[in-house]
Amino acid sequence: MTDRTQLEALFAEHGLTDFRWIDPRQIVVAQWVRMKCTFGCSDYGQNASCPPNTPSVADCRRFFDEYTQAAIFHFEKRVAKPEDRHAWTKEIDQELLKLERAVFLAGHEKAFLLFVTNCSLCNKCAGVRQECKHPESARPTPEGLAVDVFSSVRQVGYPIQVLFDYDQAMNRYAFLLIE
Repeated sequence: MTDRTQLEALFAEHGLTDFRWIDPRQIVVAQWVRMKCTFGCSDYGQNASCPPNTPSVADCRRFFDEYTQAAIFHFEKRVAKPEDRHAWTKEIDQELLKLERAVFLAGHEKAFLLFVTNCSLCNKCAGVRQECKHPESARPTPEGLAVDVFSSVRQVGYPIQVLFDYDQAMNRYAFLLIE
């Protein structure tokens, strides 16, 4: 079992203090999430880290089952304009990549991050993994790996709801899998 005290110190060094631990086998993986990506997301087929460029739902479930711990990081924000959320989430994802690297260098070779939102490392995504300009850093979202974020974060007591307007506070979540 990983030393959580050491990991929590790394989280704090990166300014990431709002998190909860979850057993990755309790992360809810569901086919309906993939359907929402396929038939409800404008980024479907446009992002190298989103479906259809991700594993099958069954493979996603097997992936999570290979881990014994995960941290869910919570981020809350209100934005004045919908487009303001992109700069905010890009900054978060870049800091999370630094954390993933620090966890890896601390001896956790299986450390793997799921971004808060669609990968935005490039201004214009290549759209397919084979042409990705940053394959070492591009990561999927939890939803891209068929994670039912609503059910998963509610298990650990985090708030989440469907928003009706952009003036409502957003609750965003990233997952860091650690072995």
